[in-house]
Amino acid sequence: MLVHSADPNVSTTRIPAAIALCAIALSASVLAAQATDTTTSIRLNGFVDTYYAYDFSRPADGERRFTTQPVRHDEANVNLAWLGVTVTRTKVRARIALQAGTSVQSNYAAEPRRGATSGPEVGRFIQEGVVGVKLADRLWIDGGIYYSYLGLESWSSADNPIYTRSLVADFTPYYLSGVKLTWSPSPKVTAQLHVTNGWQNISENNRSKAVGARLDVAVSPSLTVSYANFIGNERPTGFGSVQRVFQQVMAKGTLPTGTQWQGQVDAGAQGAARWYGLVALARQPITDRVALTGRVERYADPDQAIISTGTDGFVANGASGGIDVNIDAGVYWRSELRGIRSTAALFPSGAAGTPKRTIGVLVTSLSFGF
Repeated sequence: MLVHSADPNVSTTRIPAAIALCAIALSASVLAAQATDTTTSIRLNGFVDTYYAYDFSRPADGERRFTTQPVRHDEANVNLAWLGVTVTRTKVRARIALQAGTSVQSNYAAEPRRGATSGPEVGRFIQEGVVGVKLADRLWIDGGIYYSYLGLESWSSADNPIYTRSLVADFTPYYLSGVKLTWSPSPKVTAQLHVTNGWQNISENNRSKAVGARLDVAVSPSLTVSYANFIGNERPTGFGSVQRVFQQVMAKGTLPTGTQWQGQVDAGAQGAARWYGLVALARQPITDRVALTGRVERYADPDQAIISTGTDGFVANGASGGIDVNIDAGVYWRSELRGIRSTAALFPSGAAGTPKRTIGVLVTSLSFGF
């Protein structure tokens, strides 16, 4: 998630009972094991995403506003590089992955500082550090730092239909720290329940916790619909309590023509403040190695609940178009032209930093994953 937030990323609703129940369930599952599970699968994987981006507003400091990916103007750089190890057993699973890149610097900059051992200096390098235990058939409990359950777009560009992240993706969490239950009653249905430190933060800076849930239903082999929510207080200690209530409805699928598509509607409230976001995107294969991509989007936060501009609220529309080339196994060359127009002049331009309403960026990326 982007770091431009009116309130610091903090934790939410107090739920010590929920955490206690999760701990009891985990302990019971471990004690119930009758034999040591010695069947172990270990997988090493990694990803590196290099890029060059040219922002036509030419920000003087080279920093592109209201985005995390790609965040640097007129320079070749590494957007995201990570290396991970996944260990899987019948009743236990774990993943540890370390990361670096300009998107990491941007996205973790608002990590809360509370005491001497919190903040982004170390936390930003941990993409995931999570351990899970199987409680019952098709029921898992996992705890640690892990990918966010909110939204359809992933942290790694290779997992997304289009290279850059939409506004709804940049302004919802990319990562969380907490505990989650995952239940798959059938191959077509998956439900999740989360208790976390808050809206994208590893360290706490209040005495509360947040809760959230997600439901994914595969209606057919070519259509999946999803719902997710988040509830919690996003005020730091000493600033009172105001509940953030956030919901989203999502769908994705594939048309008979091979077109991949996805759409998402977000809506949130925090006290008297309201915001919403819309996005629709598509990816059309042209050959076995080449595909065209496109996106339209809108994000409206007039009360600055999520995006603090310092002047006017953030209300903007955007459109993107791109081309992807699969050069070799795991090697992708992706290029995209993106434009965003805001109702207020929020984007600094040129050496003088004169605010503009419209920005455009051309980005090209070469990535490799294994």
